[in-house]
Amino acid sequence: MPRILDLGRDELAVLRGAELTAAVAAGEGRTMVAEVFADRAALAFAADGPGVHNLELMAAFGADILILNMIDRVWDGETFRLPGIGAFAGLAELAAFAGRPIGVNLEPGDVPELRRATPENAKRLIDSGAALLSLTANPSTDGSFAGLARVTGELRASLGPGAALWSGKMHHAGHRERITTERLTALVEAGADGVIMPLPGTLPGVTRELATEAVAAVQDAGAVVMGAIGTSQEGAHVDVVPQLALTAKEVGVDAHHIGDCFLPGMGDPELLYAYSVAIRGRRHTWTRMALGGRHARQ
Repeated sequence: MPRILDLGRDELAVLRGAELTAAVAAGEGRTMVAEVFADRAALAFAADGPGVHNLELMAAFGADILILNMIDRVWDGETFRLPGIGAFAGLAELAAFAGRPIGVNLEPGDVPELRRATPENAKRLIDSGAALLSLTANPSTDGSFAGLARVTGELRASLGPGAALWSGKMHHAGHRERITTERLTALVEAGADGVIMPLPGTLPGVTRELATEAVAAVQDAGAVVMGAIGTSQEGAHVDVVPQLALTAKEVGVDAHHIGDCFLPGMGDPELLYAYSVAIRGRRHTWTRMALGGRHARQ
């Protein structure tokens, strides 16, 4: 499998499932992931001109993979209606438009039906072209590791081995429990081929030592690790980037996640850019940026 950072926009647009996870693993810690609110147009949106969505702006600043949060606000079970750029029949069409694989957040627990991690929702999203399903929990939803392990197992049994299921928490999500190696490897045992964990420096108690041990255990179990910034530090000053980014490389994460809380519904694009330069240099960052820009819709 080629490294994700060597793929062009057309190859990225069709990258999904187990092949996506393998391409991330091959990238050796140089994959940038941006999460955005599905229902927010970007700061660059102009009412009297072509609309720009948050996902497009983050792709333009270097993201390899885009993840939609709050999917229930734009998806009626069939069509995806994104502000500024219109309606899409499926996520495959949106991926071709943006030139990036598109993932979706799903959650256990008492959340709106269309973003609940059920086998039915998961199958519909995968069939529509979702590159990966990010099984996680938004703030104050009382998401637990036990709940995540349960839905991970249910979705893996329903979807089979080909789907990319990345599971874990970026913060406590209203259910305070320690991040431990055992809780993270339990997600792999349940069927996750990717595990999400907070980066050291983003959640109290997640130290370099803990993260290094957990990342090694998860990778030894056969999964990749996405280190997340999901505590609004995606809107911090750019000078925090070297600490977060280089620590993430040191502990061994495969992918680096920038959360969606700064500008309306996305992280700071300049922080994403600075982070990308820190972990993979200007050559790969500028290449990914140059591959931005939408494709004309058929």
